[in-house]
Amino acid sequence: MSLIIIFGPPASGKMTIGKKLAEITDFKLLHNHISIELALQFFEHGSTGFSNLNEFFRKKIMEEVAGSDLPGLIFTYVWDFKQDQDKPYVEKFCDIFREQGREIYFVEIFCDLEERLRRNKTLERISEKPSKQDLLLSEKRLLQIEEKHVMNTNNDFYYKENYIKIDNTKLEADIVAKIIRDEFNLV
Repeated sequence: MSLIIIFGPPASGKMTIGKKLAEITDFKLLHNHISIELALQFFEHGSTGFSNLNEFFRKKIMEEVAGSDLPGLIFTYVWDFKQDQDKPYVEKFCDIFREQGREIYFVEIFCDLEERLRRNKTLERISEKPSKQDLLLSEKRLLQIEEKHVMNTNNDFYYKENYIKIDNTKLEADIVAKIIRDEFNLV
């Protein structure tokens, strides 16, 4: 059982890569919008209720998966390297797996803004993420996030082992999934 964290900016392809990786490894995928969309059914994004539910769902799923005989879990996340609380937030999830003696792998995805704006409008993205269906609002939020946050490293990621950075601007998700599988020798 392993935990793979795929992180990068919005619309960089994390969910799509996660799906392809799940197909070739039998790992389960917890893309970040699974819990986001559920919490949005009750509370506005950014509210205390939203944050509490979102974290609760993620944590509970990870606890159950880490203690199971499933082969692994893929988790996607938009990591803001300007926010001091993001590393401890991710560490809480990693610790769930470490306590079970599981390996943690980090995959950083980079994709240029022009391509991300194109991907933001794809049918797969908006069908999986109802909160992204208002395309004008979704694009506006993507650009605001791009302006306010730092979602890729400058090759100075916290962890050097079990880490890979991939520019997938011009790569199909199935190719990126195979790169990840092969890099980490995932069954």
